[in-house]
Amino acid sequence: MSLLIVGSTAFDTIETPHGSVENCLGGSSTYTALAARLFCPVQLVSVVGADFPDEHRQFLQGHDIDLAGLETVADGKTFRWHGRYSEDMNSRDTIDVQLNVLGDFKPKVPTSYKNTPFVFLANGAPVTQLAVLDQMESKRFAVADTMNLWIEHNLAELRELLPRLDGLILNDEEAKQLTGKGNLIQAGRAVLELGPKLAIVKKGEHGCFLFSHFFHYALPAYPTETVVDPTGAGDSFAGGFMGYLSNTDSVTVWNLKRAIAYGTVAASITVEGFGTQSIAEAERGTIEARYRELMQFLACD
Repeated sequence: MSLLIVGSTAFDTIETPHGSVENCLGGSSTYTALAARLFCPVQLVSVVGADFPDEHRQFLQGHDIDLAGLETVADGKTFRWHGRYSEDMNSRDTIDVQLNVLGDFKPKVPTSYKNTPFVFLANGAPVTQLAVLDQMESKRFAVADTMNLWIEHNLAELRELLPRLDGLILNDEEAKQLTGKGNLIQAGRAVLELGPKLAIVKKGEHGCFLFSHFFHYALPAYPTETVVDPTGAGDSFAGGFMGYLSNTDSVTVWNLKRAIAYGTVAASITVEGFGTQSIAEAERGTIEARYRELMQFLACD
C-alpha cells in the first residue's frame, strides 16, 4: 500500500558540535518520505518556490517518491530554517525561520492520491492538517504530528483535529502541555481522551511510549554511539512507523509494536549524518539489520 505524506519541504542550515551545513534539503515531509520509502511507495504533498532546484526533484524521485503533489509557486521562495544545537545536542536554538511559500500553503491532494488508505500529516498547522483529511475519500489510517507551537496558539483547531485521527505523534513535553498532566503515563492516557485511538509519545534518546485504549507499549531508543545531527529524527521515526504499517496493510497490535521499532531504527540512522544524508543512503537491508540488533538488545534470555 502507498503512504500519503503531507508537510514541509525546506532548505536547512544546521550547526552542531560536529560541524555545519548550509541550505541542505530538509523539511518534515522530506525526512518522513525518505524513511517511509524504505518500506512502501510514497506520495508527497508539499510546496516549494521557484528556487527549488531540479537536482532536488531528481533526488526525491530517484528515491521512489511520487511528486505529483509537490506544488511549485512560480514567484515564491522555498521555506528556510536555520538551527544551532547545544554542546550536548539535547537542545537547540532557532536562528532564523523564513516561511516563504509555506506561510500560505493550502495543500491540494491530487485526485490519484485521494483514495490512499494510509495518511501521515507531518508537523504543521492543525487547520492545514484538517484540510487534507477533508480531501481524502477513503483513508483507513491517519496519523498526525504536532508541536508546542500549535498547542499554545492553535489549541481549538488541534482539538477539532484529534477526534478525526487514528494516531497522534508528539514528544513527552508536548503531551504534558496538551493535557496539563505532569506524569507521562497520565498524559498519554489523557491524550487518548481527546480523540485519537493511539498516542505515540517520543522521549528522544530515552525511546518512546505507545498508548492505546487496549494496550501500552514502551521501547528504548536504539543505542547510537555517535549523534552528528538530530534534525529530522522525529520525522524519520514517523516515516519508519507509517511506512512499515503501510507495507503490512494491517494495523494489528503486533504490527504496531514492530512499526514502533522500525521507526526507532530509522531515527537512529538519520542522526548519524548531517541533514538527510544518512537516511537517504540507507537501504532496506540496512534497516533490517539494525532492527535485528535492536531486538537482540531487548532479549531477556
